[in-house]
Amino acid sequence: MKLIRADQLIDGTGAAPLHGAAILIENDRIVAVGRAADIGTPDGAEIIDAPPGSTIMPGLIDVHVHLAYSGDVDPDAFRAESATIHYPAMALRAARYARESLEYGYTALRDMHAPGGVIIDLRDAINRGYLEGPRIKAPGLGLTVTGGHMDQPGFADFATFRDMSAACDGPDGFRKGVRAQAKRGADFIKINPCVGSRRDERFYRFEMTVDEITAACDEAHEQGLMVGAHTSGGPPLSAAIAAGCDTVEHAHWIDDATLELMVERGTFLVPTLAVNEASSTYIFEQPDAPAKTLRWAQASEEAKWERLTRAKRMGVKVAAGSDAGFFMPHGAGNGRELELLVQGGYSPLEAIHCATAVGADLMQIESGRLLPGKLADLLLVKGDPLRHISILRKRENLDVYLGGKPISRRLAVAA
Repeated sequence: MKLIRADQLIDGTGAAPLHGAAILIENDRIVAVGRAADIGTPDGAEIIDAPPGSTIMPGLIDVHVHLAYSGDVDPDAFRAESATIHYPAMALRAARYARESLEYGYTALRDMHAPGGVIIDLRDAINRGYLEGPRIKAPGLGLTVTGGHMDQPGFADFATFRDMSAACDGPDGFRKGVRAQAKRGADFIKINPCVGSRRDERFYRFEMTVDEITAACDEAHEQGLMVGAHTSGGPPLSAAIAAGCDTVEHAHWIDDATLELMVERGTFLVPTLAVNEASSTYIFEQPDAPAKTLRWAQASEEAKWERLTRAKRMGVKVAAGSDAGFFMPHGAGNGRELELLVQGGYSPLEAIHCATAVGADLMQIESGRLLPGKLADLLLVKGDPLRHISILRKRENLDVYLGGKPISRRLAVAA
């Protein structure tokens, strides 16, 4: 049994912080949370008194990452590297990135696809105790149409990118694709109903048909799996929500009627602010960037803030997902999403709620809130993230506990 005491506790529910707080842990679960004076000192408990000014809070959750990828900002270098790495090496590198993320306070990650579905194998290795890492949910391969997002030239022509996605066509093809990922061990299904190329004339257009989207959602739900949709917005996004997609990723262009439908359906929005910033910054810095690409980058940067403001006002469930692995590193890169949520109008307490309780609800895991009976995934933070959210991006500020066990800081900062 452990008793951790600190000046402040943020429980992840969105409630005001508790001062002079303590949390009691037995095995991997939280037993009690409250004022230190009320909890007292149970017989035999290991006492951990945090330094003055410290904060106890839930472990962070990033619901949109790509552990199989390095995050190299140069697309040519990124693709060349991925063309020369085989699945075992990719899985081992992903294990390092997962460990790096854990040491940066991310006790749970939702991976959004990987070549060969290798993150399913990494998840299983962690769950079996072969190595230490965060809690992971993975979809295997993303489902797309032939020539669609992640099956287009520039990705599919590289060796390890050939199995980045599963190309399906027609409603029956997508049902089969869902069944294949379920057989592989997927925790959820990712579909790509909308064009993802920044070189397209239109910011959004259908790639999957409405019948294909509906078939994928129906089959996934029949298998007991949630569905996440990669979409930039417009009619494909609305169709995905109407068809039953449980989460929408990126989703820059959303009208009020669609936001109302999301509230009605309980659909999660994962705005991926950090990757939008990182990719757009890279595009703006390229002297020979195509005009279409520049137009997309500028428009998406403007749209992402306006969309976030309306989503917050209307009560849409927003979960923090950085897209780490694309244009940003794992670990320190994940925390940029919290900074941008604050920049976009969320209070630090609200941003933490998005990256803890809401993320846990999306992933359907028993963490994200410091409440009795929940998993003891938590951080002991040197400082007050409600005053300076950026302190959560510095590994030296964080003592991480996963299932009640302390996680040592073993890794140097990943290259």
